Amino acid sequence: MTNQLPPLQTLRAFEATGRRLSMTLAAEELHVTHGAVSRQIKALEEHLGVQLFRRMTRRIEFSAEGAAFFAVVTRLLSELSRETESIRRRNETARLVVSSGVSFASKWLTPRLHRLMDRYPTYDVQLEVTDVEIDFAKSQTDVAMRYGNGRYPNAESERIMNETVSPVCSPGYRERMGGLRTAKDIASARLIHENGMKADWHQWFGMMGIPTPAARGPGYSHGSMSIEAAIRGEGVALGRSVLVSEDIAAGRLVALFPEARLDVEHGYDLVYPVGQRDHPKVCAVRAWIKDEVEQFKIAVEA
Repeated sequence: MTNQLPPLQTLRAFEATGRRLSMTLAAEELHVTHGAVSRQIKALEEHLGVQLFRRMTRRIEFSAEGAAFFAVVTRLLSELSRETESIRRRNETARLVVSSGVSFASKWLTPRLHRLMDRYPTYDVQLEVTDVEIDFAKSQTDVAMRYGNGRYPNAESERIMNETVSPVCSPGYRERMGGLRTAKDIASARLIHENGMKADWHQWFGMMGIPTPAARGPGYSHGSMSIEAAIRGEGVALGRSVLVSEDIAAGRLVALFPEARLDVEHGYDLVYPVGQRDHPKVCAVRAWIKDEVEQFKIAVEA
């Protein structure tokens, strides 16, 4: 049956031409040339074996067959458009797009995301990983998680977790460096930096009451990268407490001075569009992340 149907583009050209009774106006509406519309109409007439329009000197008008066919095409295209929009809206309702920063996603969020999927099986959960400032007006993101100061343009936010930083390194590096038992020992080690962090080695050594070493050491743009460098044995990093917890528990990293923690200027925030605090998708992510944070804190303190 489908091979008896005319191509959809010919029907669109016919509908626009019949509605405007002008191939020129139809071409402007469809963003094609007058010639393209004329060819589509001719192809449709050849397919049907009838003339749909009578070409007058400066205008066109329906033939009897064209008027009858126009009524059917208009009705069917309208039904198709409504059903398409209905399906699209149902798909958007089912999709839950969560955006996260790179480091938080790789070191904390992703291993836990399956529990969000299990908890809300009717949602098609999709994770977008980016450090770009969230703009809900220009994206399909429903909820975002960002490392920041709690203030985001045209959005509302709730603090998920605060964190601290303290020195971490691989067990092998600590052994090679003779144990790294004091802050002065750390000052003689290779220091790994997370670029852009205000809670840096200068502040940490100041807290410990000793001068900051002159040698800078390697720097990385993301906290997850500096942590991976420490795991590889490249030196000592100021590990963010949230990001290093799993690696310390697994033995990939050791905390050198867990009691000497430096507060950082930022924290992790749940971010959503203005006025959407009680939206079902926001509520779902909030409830899930609250439980995850509580379990995480229990595990860290155990």
